[in-house]
Amino acid sequence: MVRDIGAIKDRIAGCLWGQAIGDALGLGTEFMSRDEVLHNYPEGLSNYSQIGEGFGRWTDDTDMMLCIARAIIADKDVKPKAVAHNFKEWYKSSPVDIGVTTAIILSLYEYEDSPFEVARMMWERSGKNNAGNGGVMRTSVVGLWNENVAANAEKICRLTHADPRCVGSCVIISELIDSLVWQDKELSFEELLQIGEQYDGRIKPYLETARNGKLEDFELDDEQTMGYTLKTIGSAVWCLYHVENFVEGLLKVVNAGGDADTNAAVACAVLGAKYGKKGIPEYYVQNLKRKDEYEEMIGQLTNILLVR
Repeated sequence: MVRDIGAIKDRIAGCLWGQAIGDALGLGTEFMSRDEVLHNYPEGLSNYSQIGEGFGRWTDDTDMMLCIARAIIADKDVKPKAVAHNFKEWYKSSPVDIGVTTAIILSLYEYEDSPFEVARMMWERSGKNNAGNGGVMRTSVVGLWNENVAANAEKICRLTHADPRCVGSCVIISELIDSLVWQDKELSFEELLQIGEQYDGRIKPYLETARNGKLEDFELDDEQTMGYTLKTIGSAVWCLYHVENFVEGLLKVVNAGGDADTNAAVACAVLGAKYGKKGIPEYYVQNLKRKDEYEEMIGQLTNILLVR
């Protein structure tokens, strides 16, 4: 089958721009309840400028994705140790936005030499009940590497998040992006369920809600569970079934509150892979902070992906 290189390039760019755009706009409603979102944005949040000072910047979600992307660009491969090194160097730069689990793991002296062991040790110390969305928030770029997608997603997730719900989340999103970008095809609901069942039975109800329910059913703004990985993938998959374009999905997820930057980063990476950069209004691209740096990375990565 002859590949449409132009369309693939557009979907690669859409995925990566979608990640950063969802992250940046979602920052404006991060950790807010729905009522707080309505109070702060009576007409809804739709533009970076509504956020105020520093608007248009992405957070740790995209920073960590960039750590993976830069490792791929340097090695022309997905090498977990290289990614772990980039994570550690990023942590040393004292980033202002970093998840608690990730910060603890990256702070440990042994991390760079034994990242998988350190992450698993911390998960076991939590009583094997820590399934935050810090792994899935950065997995978009793993789905673009059209080879060993599930295995790569597992490894990159386990650099910080060992829970099988986290690993399954990363594989689902990475496989979705891979199929959308390289085959221009959504995975079927049965395929998503099959992937989830390989990792943890608790994934299935969230996928079923994504297909059959409302976004409100996920209670994304619940204070106790807003960073749960299955809520994040649930909202992303929900968008595939219930929105008609990139912007509709972006605004629905952002205005739901909760861990909005992560939820929107993941949902919009998927939507960007589906609709391409051509489906993203230029406003959201042109008004991102560090746009030129990000665009250069996309060009470098795309060149590597297309010559393999």
